Amino acid sequence: MEKLENLSIEEKVGQMLMVGVGNPKFIKEIEDLIVKYKIGGVLLYKKDYKDYRELNKLINRLRTLGRQNKIPLFIAIDQEGGRVNRMPNDFENLPSANELASYKEEDLVEEASEVTGEMLEKTGFNFNFAPVLDIKRFKSNQAIGDRAFSENVDVVSKCGIVYMNKMKEHNIVPVIKHYPGHGATAKDSHLTLPRIEESNEKLEKEDLVPFKNVMENGADVLLVGHLIIKKVTHGYPASMSKSFVRKYIRKKNRFNGIVITDDIRMKAIRILYGTKRALVKAFKAGNDIVLFKYIPGDEVLMDKIIKEVKDGKINIAKINRSVRRILRVKEKYEIENEKVPYLEDLPKDINIKINDIKNKVKGNVNEKD
Repeated sequence: MEKLENLSIEEKVGQMLMVGVGNPKFIKEIEDLIVKYKIGGVLLYKKDYKDYRELNKLINRLRTLGRQNKIPLFIAIDQEGGRVNRMPNDFENLPSANELASYKEEDLVEEASEVTGEMLEKTGFNFNFAPVLDIKRFKSNQAIGDRAFSENVDVVSKCGIVYMNKMKEHNIVPVIKHYPGHGATAKDSHLTLPRIEESNEKLEKEDLVPFKNVMENGADVLLVGHLIIKKVTHGYPASMSKSFVRKYIRKKNRFNGIVITDDIRMKAIRILYGTKRALVKAFKAGNDIVLFKYIPGDEVLMDKIIKEVKDGKINIAKINRSVRRILRVKEKYEIENEKVPYLEDLPKDINIKINDIKNKVKGNVNEKD
């Protein structure tokens, strides 16, 4: 892995950007960002490919371009199962986290996360926005709902650790989310800016506990949600609050892994700041990676950040700390951009395992009925 001192300012800033594709029409533009701006990661969505063969070709195109840069790419997916399923339709979808944990708690979660890790590793992903460590407080179809393992803090903690460790076994970087706990609100940050009205004392005893437990068990990446917390973030979303990132994540939890924002193009942030201002604010808040879905013209955003760093408006020491964390994680997970083979029988092999898990969940539901 290349050393920090051998990277230019442009390359350092690039490492701190993860860009979502979200529209296959923009693949060429994303490729240009890899080559020109040396971006550190790309997030793929289900609409970016029709099937496994197309996914394989796309990932290998990205990996080929990534080999031109000094630092290999994170190739990311948001693959929870249930409602959040980004794999092509060749692959069966796993039950939700809540359904899995309802079957002997972490036993089936371990089985499902093993299948997920295998599937992601063999298709060429190396970074997954899961597990969800939020607590289930509302109906299954609400913002978090059945995406959470359980209403029980201890079950969420145990399942989160199991899921995280299975990802690690397959060299997939797991991302714990949505700190400090999206389960405390029914509002959806994709659509509005959620406010958590619970007392800080209650959050400390409930919502923050799974994050603390999983961090203590070796979490390497934590996603901060766009959540306002009464009397804590002082009117700012947690993802944009310098004092929150420093006080609660770095100092209180002694977390020295990567802190990544939720997508700053979510409506909650876009309306409040606009994307350009949000990007600068996210950098200054102390996030190590800023995530946003690409739209044409985003090159202006990247030029803006590079200029802010060169002009001294964003502290270069902060940039260096963030890039060190990123390099450390990429080295730990042996991130590389070699091509991945197309395995014709992979969907069939994975689907056998997924259907077995689905049958267990179905049988569990029938027993309860």
